[in-house]
Amino acid sequence: MGENQTTNRAVSDVVFDFCGVLIDWQCHAALDGVYPEQLVADICADNDPYGFFHYEDLMDGGADFADVLELVRAEQGDEIAEVYRYYIEHYGDALPQLVDGAEELLTELCEQGVHVWGLTNWSADTFHFAFEKYPQLQRLLSGTVVSGIEKLRKPNADIYELAQSRFNLEPQTTVFFDDTQRNVDGAKSVGWHAFRFSDVAQARRDLLSLEH
Repeated sequence: MGENQTTNRAVSDVVFDFCGVLIDWQCHAALDGVYPEQLVADICADNDPYGFFHYEDLMDGGADFADVLELVRAEQGDEIAEVYRYYIEHYGDALPQLVDGAEELLTELCEQGVHVWGLTNWSADTFHFAFEKYPQLQRLLSGTVVSGIEKLRKPNADIYELAQSRFNLEPQTTVFFDDTQRNVDGAKSVGWHAFRFSDVAQARRDLLSLEH
């Protein structure tokens, strides 16, 4: 294998999650400077008492923004519902940059004749921000499966099988990267090679590990 080779012909397709793998997602970046600092910290904490992650997860699964907003209003009150509305309407601000080295990795794989794809748990109402902010991703990726559009989600096998069928993937030559272990396990359950993503350097090592 050449010194600059990222992968080899044993890998024909590499499928990438988006947030935490290709795009640096930061919840607070959409709210900083607009709402009180402590409120933003609470909303973006792992134990968020306002349930934003739960409501986003509903949208990732295919629920419409309008319906989820009414649920937020019923469960959290008008004030938090308006914060959630602002958050979703300004979702692009939560995507401050690409993950370091991600664009370069995609470019190298494409230049080596490897097909690159996207597979993301993301709302149909907000996914457009990803390609609007980072059109190079849309240019480099040959296609993307979005959970909120398909109303299927990782780690369930059906969304991987949909991607496999739509993109004409061969499991034994397909590699998947995700920053969440259960989604990695979901890909493995349908026969793909899959690795938990930490950074691009580790992803390169993971790809090279399939050489032998």
